[in-house]
Amino acid sequence: MPPQNYQNHRRLVPGFLTLLSVLLLTFIGACVNLYQSFGDHQRIYSASLILVLTACTFFAAAFGRVFALGAQDRAIRPEENLRHYVLTGRLLDPRLSPKQIVALRFASDEEFVGLAQTAAEQNMAPDAIKRAVKNWRPDTYRV
Repeated sequence: MPPQNYQNHRRLVPGFLTLLSVLLLTFIGACVNLYQSFGDHQRIYSASLILVLTACTFFAAAFGRVFALGAQDRAIRPEENLRHYVLTGRLLDPRLSPKQIVALRFASDEEFVGLAQTAAEQNMAPDAIKRAVKNWRPDTYRV
């Protein structure tokens, strides 16, 4: 695995993308099936049921991903707060948003404190924080 940096830090799971693609195609097929079933009282129930179940499966997969990332972001905040406390004896600046703190996790200890201060003072966007990191600290456990 190559060293993690800004260009390759995003984690794309091919199986998840394939699942979403298949679900999208299934949803489109279910819509076509439902449209063709109008007027046929024997098929309308099953066609609408397939459409509803496909939509529910799509949302369940999406929510599963979003909830896992939300839980991970929630865990990162106290980790980075502790790291800042260990390095400075103070907690992180309360002006930092959770997304900014998540972006700061990639900064090495040497640049973390300064970058956190700059991010709070300038209200830097999370992407700008990641771009400002010079010595990347990899996060290989990201969901």
